[in-house]
Amino acid sequence: MESHLFAYLYRLRHIDRWSLMRNVVTENVAEHSFYVSLLTHALCTIANEVYGKQVPTEQLVTRALFHDVAEVFTGDIPMPVKHHNPDILRNFREIEQLASQRLANMAPDELKPVYGPLIESKPADPEHARYIKAADLLDAYLKCVSELSAGNREFAVARKQIEQSLDKLDMPEVRYFLQHFAPSFEKTLDELADA
Repeated sequence: MESHLFAYLYRLRHIDRWSLMRNVVTENVAEHSFYVSLLTHALCTIANEVYGKQVPTEQLVTRALFHDVAEVFTGDIPMPVKHHNPDILRNFREIEQLASQRLANMAPDELKPVYGPLIESKPADPEHARYIKAADLLDAYLKCVSELSAGNREFAVARKQIEQSLDKLDMPEVRYFLQHFAPSFEKTLDELADA
């Protein structure tokens, strides 16, 4: 039987993010998913190598890759809309779950045990889920930094709000990333090359 799963996943590149804001550089959900996976890998690696933790890096990176796939049906709902009130957020979460189920059901039966949990559920361990949430926020923060560095003040308030959300996570891995890697995002290519 023919499966449309990957045809839909490839359409994530057509779903734009930050739709309510003027962007110097547009971003789509496929790009965002790649960056969140990359940042999840970085945070897990920092946890394991710097702080001596035992975080399952590969498992969380794989989950991060699929963290927004339902948006192929829902689109990227801007945060001010989603979080406007609890009813909207609850309804959106229900719609997101239905979209995830629809997508997971597209996997061939023999692959559903692998793709179903990746698409439909969050990590069972809340501490593991925090790494993906932190990477998601970190990607949004880096987007804000890049836009502000390009002279786009549209992202000034968003940056402050995301900084507050990152602070609330109280994760040493995030602080390490912000100290060691994030400052480079404010530099031009020439400044990076001269370093």
